[in-house]
Amino acid sequence: MYNLVLVREKTAFYLKDLETPAGKAINLSIAGLILLSSGIFVAETYTIPEEIRLIFKTVDTTIVIIFAIEYLIRLWSAENQLKYIFSFYGLIDLMAIIPFFMGAVDISFIRLLRWFRILRLIRFIDNKSVFFGKIPSEDGVIFIRILLTLFTIIFVFTGLIYQVEHPANPKVFRTFLDAFYFSIVTMTTVGFGDVIPVSQLGRLLTVLMILTGIALIPWQVGDLIKRLVKTANQVEITCQGCGWSFHDADAKFCKKCGTNLSAARGESDLLKYELN
Repeated sequence: MYNLVLVREKTAFYLKDLETPAGKAINLSIAGLILLSSGIFVAETYTIPEEIRLIFKTVDTTIVIIFAIEYLIRLWSAENQLKYIFSFYGLIDLMAIIPFFMGAVDISFIRLLRWFRILRLIRFIDNKSVFFGKIPSEDGVIFIRILLTLFTIIFVFTGLIYQVEHPANPKVFRTFLDAFYFSIVTMTTVGFGDVIPVSQLGRLLTVLMILTGIALIPWQVGDLIKRLVKTANQVEITCQGCGWSFHDADAKFCKKCGTNLSAARGESDLLKYELN
């Protein structure tokens, strides 16, 4: 019994860890499968040979099965299983596999949920350790999160509008790129009017895209600009207490652990003098 509990704890740890080799390998593999799956969806919107399409279908089916196994493992290893099921990432994990297992049921809108797989990538930048190394500052983490959030929003809406409008308006929404163009124009509220949805669900999605563009995009971009300006006003001084690398130019103490930065600042000034 004790060994089983230990195995569950280790499994839960490695599914969230980004610092140990095992944890990094597991999460890199999951991220790679997410990107590969999304790439297959994009490629399938174009005219490709039937042999290639069959290969894509086989690969995509394999990925969905892996996602299903991963979901069951996460559910089994979760400390509070009910909490995981109804958590944001738990729902995203479930949405990533539902369309495949409900494929035999005639519910066409369920297919739209598969585009939410890309949202799972946000899980992997919850701390300073991001796959290939550590981001030295909190601003860097936030910077990456903002960029990925913007990309995710645009990607998901592009997939949704393509799935809805392509069957009803195939001459206008021919490929993923057409839908991507429409999403950018709509969410930035430019509105050229050269691409117009014709279905009721497509128009509803367009309204949601406009509202998202008005409410979320300026906030995210504004926060991004603030971070860039703030980072530009910081200097690289490594804290001897916690290793935090970037601080305000006039900071006397580390904002993370409170360590006096005088010694670190002196070493940094000495290094600059020696280099000059």
